[in-house]
Amino acid sequence: MNILMVLTSHDQLGNTGRKTGFWLEEFAAPYYVFKDAGVNLTLASPKGGQPPIDPVSDLPENQTPAMTRFKKDEDAKKVLSKTVKLADMKAEDFDTVFYPGGHGPMWDLAESQDSINLLEAFYNSDKPIALVCHSPGVLRHVTYKGEPLVKGKRVTGFTNTEEEEVKLTKVVPFLVEDELKRLGGHFEKAPNWQSFVIVDGRLITGQNPASSTAGAQALLKVLSEIRKFEKA
Repeated sequence: MNILMVLTSHDQLGNTGRKTGFWLEEFAAPYYVFKDAGVNLTLASPKGGQPPIDPVSDLPENQTPAMTRFKKDEDAKKVLSKTVKLADMKAEDFDTVFYPGGHGPMWDLAESQDSINLLEAFYNSDKPIALVCHSPGVLRHVTYKGEPLVKGKRVTGFTNTEEEEVKLTKVVPFLVEDELKRLGGHFEKAPNWQSFVIVDGRLITGQNPASSTAGAQALLKVLSEIRKFEKA
């Protein structure tokens, strides 16, 4: 099984002068869910090379077992430092794609034609796609059969109240919850910071960092169901 993980290359938090990037837990937890399942993983980003880690995600109060494991894993660190270029990736080479969040994707991946084309190619070829936290916002320009891909689908993502809690409502280019609703998605959410994942057919979305393990597990489950169906 081949899974592509797409990370942001964007490291500026709007015009605050602060750094951003991808949220470390949202990479580390799915990375080990996939690795422990024996999956072949490829990491990509718009610029290639080492993607920026959001420094806030690595604060002492945000540490998780997956992050601790990652920091001791020299092989994983090397793989992360050498992401391939997103523009070179083709949906036909993979079974699925997973997007970790963090605020970075809202600036680059949400507007990246390479990302839009890739997500549409996966979905159009009946392959599942999974996005967690801020990354469901990356679907804002992604279409399916001429309509927004999320239209009429059950979705989740980083909520307005979670964005308020981190005081970035006025900094981000758009609010994930509002954007998914605007596109016609049926937005659902759990209380702030609790794990919450929605599977609607081939679209898997997770609400926040706490949802990254469950989001990766849900994706593997969907893939195994597709395989059973294909063998039947």
